Amino acid sequence: MTQTAHGVEFTQQLSANPKSADERAAILANPGFGDHFTDHTAVVDYSVDAEGKGGWHSPRLEAYGPITLDPSAAVFHYGQEIFEGLKAYRHADGSIWTFRPESNAARLNKSARRLALPELPEEYFLGAIRELVAADKEWVPSGDGEALYLRPFMIATEAFLGVRAAREVSFRVIASPAGNYFGGELKPVSIWISRDYARAGRGGTGDAKCGGNYAASLIAQQEAEAHGCKQVLFLDQFNDNAVEELGGMNVFFVLKDGSLATPALTGTILEGITRMSVIQVAKDMGRQVSERKITLDEWRDGVASGEITEVFACGTAAVITPIGVLKDATEFIGSEDATAGETTMAIREQLLGIQTGTVEDTHGWLTRLA
Repeated sequence: MTQTAHGVEFTQQLSANPKSADERAAILANPGFGDHFTDHTAVVDYSVDAEGKGGWHSPRLEAYGPITLDPSAAVFHYGQEIFEGLKAYRHADGSIWTFRPESNAARLNKSARRLALPELPEEYFLGAIRELVAADKEWVPSGDGEALYLRPFMIATEAFLGVRAAREVSFRVIASPAGNYFGGELKPVSIWISRDYARAGRGGTGDAKCGGNYAASLIAQQEAEAHGCKQVLFLDQFNDNAVEELGGMNVFFVLKDGSLATPALTGTILEGITRMSVIQVAKDMGRQVSERKITLDEWRDGVASGEITEVFACGTAAVITPIGVLKDATEFIGSEDATAGETTMAIREQLLGIQTGTVEDTHGWLTRLA
């Protein structure tokens, strides 16, 4: 069977063993985050022909399952891999929508350029998401704060050990029902300051969404968890300890005059889709937003003086999460008794309202999938 989405024809090879309605219901009752996956995956292949011309081909929907790769596949040895993250939301009328997918498609291609991978035409990106969600729409949860998390990714599949850009690549999309990222009631989280590790360096891959960045952050994340913290904060130690980002989220500060500030994009910070959306939502509320250098000293002094009234993190998985305490072995900034700030919650509710269809989408950010 062949379906057409965004002008691209996807061949469908549906799963012969999908989860039963009862099995799916049991999973959706407590989905967790990234623990369970839907019945299908969307795939598009890329290869270079004998004349050196590359192209995307064979778009298809197939059963979710293991990927067969040669042990010498380039992704295993040289890390040519990128990914994205976005969500599908079920609205009150049962329809399913996603949020700013064109921005995710553009960022995937920005990452592809940095990792010497082929750029993927937007119609393939959007078509793959639409095909997968249409086939697995019963997996989209409807509980408060729940969504179907979509993970598009691109890997170098060519079998060879020479150090060069791969000539065979696979783009895929998988989906996982997701509950609240940090679980349960929304409470301010504790953040650990990384003094020994950097997430990225200038001229590196900090503004690309690639697995290597996250792999490099895991040792610092383990340190954070050992000290009872949910996330880790990375600093630029060669730039006055300028605040960069958390292991997987951008940071915002609410100042006492009602304005917001967030670290400027310097090439070492990922340009989050949620980050750019928070900036616009805050401006829609009449708040000024500055993108600038913010140091650890400013954070410390601002909290002590009252100049900084709230701090929050944002990203696709958790949307917006208030930060209560920033600490390491010698620092303790904030309060463990802190509650979520008024501005933080107002922006969160507005953004979630747009995503879930309870607030008007005045910017055309939503795309219907099913």
